[in-house]
Amino acid sequence: MIPRFLSLTFLTLAAILTNAQPSLPSSFQAKTIHSPEGADIFVRWGGSGPVVVLIHGYAENSDSWAPLAADLMKDHTVVVPDLRGIGRSSKPADGYDKKTQAKDMRAVVISLGYDKTFVVAHDIGNMVAYAYAAIYPDKVERLVVMDAPIPGIDPWNEILQNPGVWHFNFHGPDAERLVAGRERIYFDRIWNDFTADPSKPDEDTRNFFAATYAQPGGMRAGFAQFTAFSQDAKDNKIFEQTELTMPVMAVGGEKSFGPLQAVIMRHVATNVQEEVVAGSGHWLMEERPAYTVALIRKFLDGPPVDHTVAGGAGGDSGEERFTPAEYKFPQVGNPGSGSSGVGGIETIVLKGNPDQAGVYTIMLRVPAHTRIVAHSHRDDRVATVISGTWHIGYGDRFDETKLKALPPGSFYTEPPFRSHFAETGNEPVVVQITGFGPSSTEYVDATQDPRKLGTSN
Repeated sequence: MIPRFLSLTFLTLAAILTNAQPSLPSSFQAKTIHSPEGADIFVRWGGSGPVVVLIHGYAENSDSWAPLAADLMKDHTVVVPDLRGIGRSSKPADGYDKKTQAKDMRAVVISLGYDKTFVVAHDIGNMVAYAYAAIYPDKVERLVVMDAPIPGIDPWNEILQNPGVWHFNFHGPDAERLVAGRERIYFDRIWNDFTADPSKPDEDTRNFFAATYAQPGGMRAGFAQFTAFSQDAKDNKIFEQTELTMPVMAVGGEKSFGPLQAVIMRHVATNVQEEVVAGSGHWLMEERPAYTVALIRKFLDGPPVDHTVAGGAGGDSGEERFTPAEYKFPQVGNPGSGSSGVGGIETIVLKGNPDQAGVYTIMLRVPAHTRIVAHSHRDDRVATVISGTWHIGYGDRFDETKLKALPPGSFYTEPPFRSHFAETGNEPVVVQITGFGPSSTEYVDATQDPRKLGTSN
């Protein structure tokens, strides 16, 4: 029991919830929906158009989505629930495993009269969103997950060894007693350790979220999210056996999960787009809101993110034979996985899948007068120049003096994590690359990554 002198009156809490920032648009409707799984879920929604469900994480509630909700509501229907035990949702004794909470989310979607939706998640919300997509794969158009691990999915065991996540195992009645009345101190540790900007989240935001968790039962319910991790890991090992096929965007803060978010999701999904938010830590909506909002909107509104595969495959036998005339490059640039990501580069996958474990071969057609700055790939790759003259060099920055001209028929290597750079001259170049996936692309200077909004090469 929380001591009487620590309890907030409902009047005081109402004032905090009304006046403090952040907050969702005032035009949003609100209601509480009963989940058959034994919780009452508070949800707000507004806007019109395709439906997007936003699932928040720990140390926050649904108000954390304020910047994204305000933008998306212009042309989307935005549904923003509080997870069970958090914010204004009920705080039952159990049901904090993410599979059960995914069913809570489904109850919300159905009760509001919707069916298929986009899903965007952050932190512990990732875990609920993954369970949701695994249970209801035909109900998720696209999935965005941001900066958090998935219990049981590699490298989960290594993540658990990091002293910085000691709070994963901090729960139970004694933990509740220690934190009672000191909620702000407890959350400051989490906010401070995982931000790249000590001023973010700001004071008003911290006070607001700390007050919501200080409600009677709030910390018990919050800790229960972590208590369920062992069950979540068991459930996810089963979910992992069937890979997600909808487009997934995996976003990491440069100073937090970075490209690891995509590595995690490639264990469970076949179509993963990797994005890293430069300069940000874990709290993407507070640290880099405008950039993160633009990134999500571009993904949700973009064309299908499928691999373009060359035609003429020999069925399921693995036997494939192509003449140069049979290579079917797309009509528009699609840099794709395993490429540098520079706009205008056209990619076809000849064999395998660069996003999955195993051998793959891709072919790139690089326009004339294209420069690719220093970057590396996680896998060991070999390449052959098919046509045109390719100029390539090794090093952590672009240096024309280190370029070597490779005419058609030339061979070169891209060792794992070895930075290299390249450019074309007055003619386009076609290069064929073979590696062992999953592949990735990391730029030495993240600000020069052409996959990020507002950058170019």
